[in-house]
Amino acid sequence: MTDITSRAVAERMARELGQPVVVENRVGAATAAANTHVAQARPDGHTLLMGTSTLAINPALQPNLTPREPMRELAPIGMVFRTAFVLHVHPSVPARTTEEFIAHCRANPGRVNFGSSGTGAVNHLAQALLVARAGLDAVHIPFRGGAPALIELRAGRIQAMFQAVLEALPAVREGATRGLAISGPERNPLLPDLPPVAAAVPGFEAVFWQGLFAPAGTPEPILGRLGTALRAATEDAALRARMAEQGVDIVTGDAHMLRDLLARETTQWGELIRAANIRPE
Repeated sequence: MTDITSRAVAERMARELGQPVVVENRVGAATAAANTHVAQARPDGHTLLMGTSTLAINPALQPNLTPREPMRELAPIGMVFRTAFVLHVHPSVPARTTEEFIAHCRANPGRVNFGSSGTGAVNHLAQALLVARAGLDAVHIPFRGGAPALIELRAGRIQAMFQAVLEALPAVREGATRGLAISGPERNPLLPDLPPVAAAVPGFEAVFWQGLFAPAGTPEPILGRLGTALRAATEDAALRARMAEQGVDIVTGDAHMLRDLLARETTQWGELIRAANIRPE
């Protein structure tokens, strides 16, 4: 999803800037390879980062990875998208709402298995946040990606998980799993009957996001020009419609919005990771 969106946004930014915008995938070290490359690049506006939620997670989860202080080492340009997760369960779980699921977990301490796409992934932290806020005793079982976790959920070998809307949608529609709620602050158009988890657990929010960053020290006029091009791209009606079909909410937001989000989530996820003693596998 991040690659697809990055390329679509880059194409539209190129039109605004009047020059090519090339997307280069730098994988490895829980996104730190790409993050570090940009943080250490010349601050001239030619090397940018499509950063994600991992920028807020890695400082606490894997403090040896760089950049250790994204708020200081990167300059926010603007938001690109956010996407929530579906809390869905195996049909054998006697719950049709978040409240009923919480009651079921409390009645069966240590017997409800939550799957995730990996330790420290946002969908794992969503589960950990629910456990912490609702005072539950549940078991986390990490998998190498969402697909194998979904296989286990369909089979009933795990009982619940938070999963990206587009990944969970077929299973929910088939009745192979039962959707209970959405992890974001509002309902998702693809699953309009599911209320936010926050309706049962006030203040709950866990979303995966993407935003555009430059190296710290990039001159303000350059950041401004890039921000204008990004705003034009994220306001593109065709792009917004295309992404909405995949459960992704394109966000037109400025540098201040992205900076505030990164700061808020660095605090939220950092506190949760330390309190739950979450460590990478």
